[in-house]
Amino acid sequence: MSALQVVLGLLTAVAVLAMVARRFRLPYPIVLVLGGLALGFVPHAPRVRLDPEVVFLIFLPPLLFRSAWATSFRDFRANLRSITLLAFGLVLLTTVGVAVMAHAVVPGLPWPTAFVLGAVVAPTDAVAATAIMQRLGAPWRVVSVVEGESLVNDATGLVVWRFALAAAATGIFVPWQAGLEFVVAAAGGIAVGLVLGWLLAQVQLRIDDPLIEITLSFLTAYAAYLAAENLHLSGVLAVVTAGLYVGRRSPELLSPNTRLQGLAVWDTAVFVLNGLAFILVGLQLPGILDGLRARPVPNLMLYAAVVSVTVIVARIAWTFPGAYLPRLLPSVRRREPLPPLRNVAVTAWSGMRGAVSLAAALALPATLPGGPFFPGRDLVLFLTFCVILVTLVLQGLSLPALITGLGVTGDGRDHHEEKLARFRAIEAAEARLAELSGSGWAPEGQLDLLRGYYRKRRTSVETRFGYLRHDHDGDGRGAVDGHVHVDGADHLADHRRWQERMHRLKLELIAAERQQVVALRNQGAIGDDVMHRIERDLDLEELQLLDTGG
Repeated sequence: MSALQVVLGLLTAVAVLAMVARRFRLPYPIVLVLGGLALGFVPHAPRVRLDPEVVFLIFLPPLLFRSAWATSFRDFRANLRSITLLAFGLVLLTTVGVAVMAHAVVPGLPWPTAFVLGAVVAPTDAVAATAIMQRLGAPWRVVSVVEGESLVNDATGLVVWRFALAAAATGIFVPWQAGLEFVVAAAGGIAVGLVLGWLLAQVQLRIDDPLIEITLSFLTAYAAYLAAENLHLSGVLAVVTAGLYVGRRSPELLSPNTRLQGLAVWDTAVFVLNGLAFILVGLQLPGILDGLRARPVPNLMLYAAVVSVTVIVARIAWTFPGAYLPRLLPSVRRREPLPPLRNVAVTAWSGMRGAVSLAAALALPATLPGGPFFPGRDLVLFLTFCVILVTLVLQGLSLPALITGLGVTGDGRDHHEEKLARFRAIEAAEARLAELSGSGWAPEGQLDLLRGYYRKRRTSVETRFGYLRHDHDGDGRGAVDGHVHVDGADHLADHRRWQERMHRLKLELIAAERQQVVALRNQGAIGDDVMHRIERDLDLEELQLLDTGG
């Protein structure tokens, strides 16, 4: 079977398994892993082998860039302490804990290999967890912490992974030197990301071609990663920083057409890459087991159980003290009230592993510099697969029951912010109409039509968000659809001029709405997710105007 046939077969499997996940309302990573596992044991199924040198390059940059682009910088900053404790402290604790336990239970496992294993399974993957939380309406702070943690902890785990590999090759590890290199790698990666993000922003400010801009955004993700890695800096932090920077500035950088097309392209690419990554987890197991025939199956199951339990227990043991001990300080307690115990429990149970751990395991070299084989590589691959499987299936399938059983619900913040933003947008449009009244720029008849449109918009928003008034008339769009009969416009030319004026008026009001929503985001009154949601509605309305000529 050719490589092209294998790729097409995998894409078909991803689509079919994703439909199964949708049908049974399950997070698709869980179904994809189990489906890949089943496919891997099908007789005569093709064995998929990935080049370790390109695994990181294929999967990590676009997945990290898209996640960072969509991250609310306000929420990330508001939860920075919690994110930092999980992304750095918990990763180091998990790495050390797994290394100690693996070295203790696996006879002859070298310390460097044990630390490589710990670094591989330490980073979390938030895809399944956040999908479940958002579907069940978990509090925004829990979702933000889990998303922010998975965005940053990849860098910590992969830097530790690199140090452990170096120790395996040289037999030398100097803690203070590793700590200094970690700081340099992190700071340098952030600097590279800012530079590449700024360069992309300068290009996007000067062109208006969706295809070129979308292509450049993909290239920026890869360029940031490669540039940082070639300088021995953190490629992960470079990509994340570039994504955060460009995402923050997207309202001023991108046209409505580019934003809408870009989101569609990026969402498709991320779905395909995530799908391939998770299905490849399952497909790797048969090949991994071939390299472990000398080890008894009961022993392998024992090792897998010990490592998986260590990963889960380490997160629980860290999350609860990390949530409450800092708040014993009055300065912290004033800024951050004590979180409900049930919210902390959900965070502690959300440590699923996925594509990053798989990529780190598959990227382990078969041989070390100088020729000797990497000791225990197949075992690291097997244990990584088991941790991914256990955390995805056990924690992923039980997380909805935990959220429901503990009564974890949203605090209504997202609803309130969207309500605020939509009303402020309407008020901005009405204020712009007031400025135009009497200026002679637009006839009063058209201004009256638009005032009526926004009155109906206001009523519609009040009804949608639970206000007392329920006398809305649809969504109000029909009042200014460009086909209103105008007194005295009996000739086609007069009607066309009337439409052109209305067209310009509508674009002027949409710009006022968009400016107000972005200002609310910049002030911290709403998050980026709310801004993007309303921005999408405005973009669609503007594109409809441009397509129909008003």
